[in-house]
Amino acid sequence: MSCLKNITRAFFLTVVIAGFAAFSGNGLLKTQINDLLHPKKETVMEKAQKVGDFSKINKEFEIEKTAAILGYNAVLAEHKASGQKMIVVDSGTKPILKQSDIEADDSEFRIKKAISKFKYQSAAIEDFKIVEKGTMTSFGKTIPYVKFEAKIKKIPNGVISGVISVTQDDKGNEKILVSANQNGKYSQLISNEFFKEIKSK
Repeated sequence: MSCLKNITRAFFLTVVIAGFAAFSGNGLLKTQINDLLHPKKETVMEKAQKVGDFSKINKEFEIEKTAAILGYNAVLAEHKASGQKMIVVDSGTKPILKQSDIEADDSEFRIKKAISKFKYQSAAIEDFKIVEKGTMTSFGKTIPYVKFEAKIKKIPNGVISGVISVTQDDKGNEKILVSANQNGKYSQLISNEFFKEIKSK
């Protein structure tokens, strides 16, 4: 389980911080990352509502963490039975990825470029590849996704698979949706069940 937590932490931080680490000082990042990894339980749901309406999600899922870093808001949830993680990042008017990046013929290159902007020193993502494309529902829309496989450097058996998608809420803010699990345990059905219940605020 600790291995999955490290993988999730690496992927979560990569997605959240990619694209804006370059214009932040180390001191600010350390403070924000500590708040991200050790949240106060009573504030998690309140902060999640800044990203979307999670009130209809099934009880099989638990909202674990939220983060607000340099204008980006993010929510991390877990499917309790399988350990599968779901991430929703509101990148507002400073998108890390756009829906057009997911739909593009060179989507793998574009996602790798976003990931490369931040390397979490103890667990960087490597060997990222897209294996499939499809659609799912979230924020009341049918949206494209890419299914990926990747390895996490410096973690034994750090192999993950999952999906990345991007949509816009009713205000035009970009939302990045990521769901992942390790060692062949990823389920698209779990992702579909979680993401379809998220609505715009």
